[in-house]
Amino acid sequence: MVWKMKSGNRDMIKRESHGVPYFVFRNLEDTKLVRHGFSTRLGGVSEGYLAELNLSFTRGDDPEHVRENFRRIGAAIGFEPESLVMSCQTHTTNIRLVTEADRGSGYTKPLEYTDVDGMITNVPGLMLATFYADCVPLFFVDPVHRAVGLSHSGWKGTAGRIGAMTVERMKEAFGTKPEHLRAAVGPSICQECYEVSEDVALVFKKEFRAHADERLLYRKPNHKYQLNLWRANEIVLLEAGIRPEHLAMPGICTCCNPELLFSHRASGGKRGNMGAFLGLCRE
Repeated sequence: MVWKMKSGNRDMIKRESHGVPYFVFRNLEDTKLVRHGFSTRLGGVSEGYLAELNLSFTRGDDPEHVRENFRRIGAAIGFEPESLVMSCQTHTTNIRLVTEADRGSGYTKPLEYTDVDGMITNVPGLMLATFYADCVPLFFVDPVHRAVGLSHSGWKGTAGRIGAMTVERMKEAFGTKPEHLRAAVGPSICQECYEVSEDVALVFKKEFRAHADERLLYRKPNHKYQLNLWRANEIVLLEAGIRPEHLAMPGICTCCNPELLFSHRASGGKRGNMGAFLGLCRE
């Protein structure tokens, strides 16, 4: 399968294990502190428009198919599904401090929280999980204080600067310094594929007024706009103090690659979910 890359990206690497392909980031791997990955839609057992590796229990799939898919991506990346702690995404900027008491949330036991689009932890052996089909995954690793964060950033979360809020929560909880963080922006929709209405464009013009050029947002002849969530999140993370050399960018669009990745836009909403996974290794 030929995948459409936006650039010759060396930040992100494709891996495959147990017949399941996934992506990792070089700068996160280099810390040697974490297991992480971003799934594709390949290598699972789901059927129809959910084929193959759907990781959502809420999109009409057979729950046993979803559980098998989690077992498969877990075997590929190197975690037990029982260690998962899942988000409860509603396009907020809420960040949850995850503890051992949260182990299994969303997989072995129901979620005891709502409206959580970001999570942070310093507990080894827990695997944070957030879910996607065009929105932007944000990964954070603090190699000094041995802590991680994982956040879901759609247009509302991006406008609300959830990336910066995740950095701030890691500062408060763990003493994280932004200049020490290794961060990555995961596979998500590119600017050429992401048309938005004027009301959304106005939000970004206001929030990112110092960067309101065509790299971020441009107007089309039909009076719609093309929004660059990759660029917006890059701005947020750099302004939060993350060093450019510590930030990895995606280079691969979900909407441009519907045979490889689930995309809400490309499928008209008939799709499953992919997962972003990040956890500290046990010492």
